[in-house]
Amino acid sequence: MGRRSLAVRGRNWYLGCMADTAPFLGVRVAEAAAVASDEATLVAELRAGAEEAFAYLLAVYQTPVYHVILHMVENRADAADVLQEVFIKVFKGIKHFHGESSLKTWIYRIAVHEASNHRRGWLRRLRHEPFSLDEMGSEPAVVGAGSGNGIKTPYHLLEQEERQQLVRRALASLAQPYRTVVVLREIEDLSYEEIVQILGVAEGTVKSRLLRGRELLRRKLTGCLGR
Repeated sequence: MGRRSLAVRGRNWYLGCMADTAPFLGVRVAEAAAVASDEATLVAELRAGAEEAFAYLLAVYQTPVYHVILHMVENRADAADVLQEVFIKVFKGIKHFHGESSLKTWIYRIAVHEASNHRRGWLRRLRHEPFSLDEMGSEPAVVGAGSGNGIKTPYHLLEQEERQQLVRRALASLAQPYRTVVVLREIEDLSYEEIVQILGVAEGTVKSRLLRGRELLRRKLTGCLGR
């Protein structure tokens, strides 16, 4: 019963912070920046259960963490569900964060773990549920009128979207160890040290996975794009 009530509280907190995020991104973020720049202070506020501290945390990390999850689970609806679970775990687990890594690294570690678990569950369900890689596509680009002078025609926009789809599909087809490292390094621009802390593997392993992932991605794209 205690665990259930804590989960409900965490979910209610997340939804409440979501509602507070928009105004917080304005003046309130600027006001909180000075305090939040000291991570120890921010963590202390989080441990004390300060709602503004959690709202600030959500405003800062919600979008980048969502993008990491999306590249791993390949479906927007699923990514949103995993994102909620990640921040609920942050809410419930912040008291156990002792600063062995940065707060950012700790949150990303939770995100990668949750996305990996979801991915494994998705693979088990794959034989029984229909799935389309097109679901992970970005929102359609706005079609501008005219051509030339840097204004893209509908044809160019369609070609660009098709290439983006190919890149997303090629990335999605990589084995998870390679895809995760490529996403964290090439898309999220994390340092090797941060990736080591997130994944809990040696730096040499990170570099070898990145090298292999880049090569596999290049081969897949070369075959798809005919280059």
